[in-house]
Amino acid sequence: MKQNLKQKAIRRLKILEGQIRGLQRMIEEDEYCIDILRQSLAVKQALSSVEDLILENHLSTHVVEQIKSGKESKSTKEILEIYKLSKRSKI
Repeated sequence: MKQNLKQKAIRRLKILEGQIRGLQRMIEEDEYCIDILRQSLAVKQALSSVEDLILENHLSTHVVEQIKSGKESKSTKEILEIYKLSKRSKI
């Protein structure tokens, strides 16, 4: 993984870890439901940004190498698979 993207992903995951703990605490302390939902949505958005970094890394490293080595169909298949999974998770 590219070092700069790896560092960004790890940093964001550590932030996410704290957000998850905060979300758990909010539920344990019977916080207002809307506040819990806001925090949950923030967690989803943060996780999505980690996914974006991982995809950026994949496209700029693995996909480039696969294309150079004549494995375009593998790259296409993997990217379509991820795209379809991402569409399902939004439903």
